[in-house]
Amino acid sequence: MREVTASGQSVEEAVQSALEQLDTTRDQVEVDIVDEGKKGLLGVFGSKPAIVRVNVPADPVEDTRKYLQQIVENMGVTAEVTAAVTGNRVTYDVDGENVALIIGKRGQTLNAIQYLVHLAINKDLSEHYAVTVDAQGYRNRRKETLESLAYKMADKAKRLNKEVTLEPMPAFERKIIHHALQNNDQVTTSSEGLEPHRHIVIRP
Repeated sequence: MREVTASGQSVEEAVQSALEQLDTTRDQVEVDIVDEGKKGLLGVFGSKPAIVRVNVPADPVEDTRKYLQQIVENMGVTAEVTAAVTGNRVTYDVDGENVALIIGKRGQTLNAIQYLVHLAINKDLSEHYAVTVDAQGYRNRRKETLESLAYKMADKAKRLNKEVTLEPMPAFERKIIHHALQNNDQVTTSSEGLEPHRHIVIRP
């Protein structure tokens, strides 16, 4: 949150001074009148300036977008970060050059960045945002890959009549596997092990 205290011959003049210092507009701020001031004799003698405290409320979505933009730039990637909000879900999308650096092997770097962003946006909030960080549609491509893997490994478990263990993956990716096979009555799925090595086991 940015805040300034300003004074002027009137409340409006003090507010205008604060807006100029904050480089913003009246509809973007909260105004607290510290002292309404008073006009003196002939407008001069005994006059008292008006004092206001003006602040720009914190915008966690935008502040976190800037934080993510800084991470991207510090990684040497030329890209733009945009944010889309639906209810309590925020999706940040990274679009630009060399985004493969942001994604990493099997999305591991992107998942780590998403974890940091989740912590950053929710650190001072009582009601938490669910966060997704994407890079040029990687999440959809990864979802399709995981669904394909789920079907393939389910077939393998049925064919060999024994359990198949998948590689460790984060909870939101394991959820994709579970969901893909939830209506398959020939196999069952379970998550086993401890983070960060928690993995899915598919059993006939």
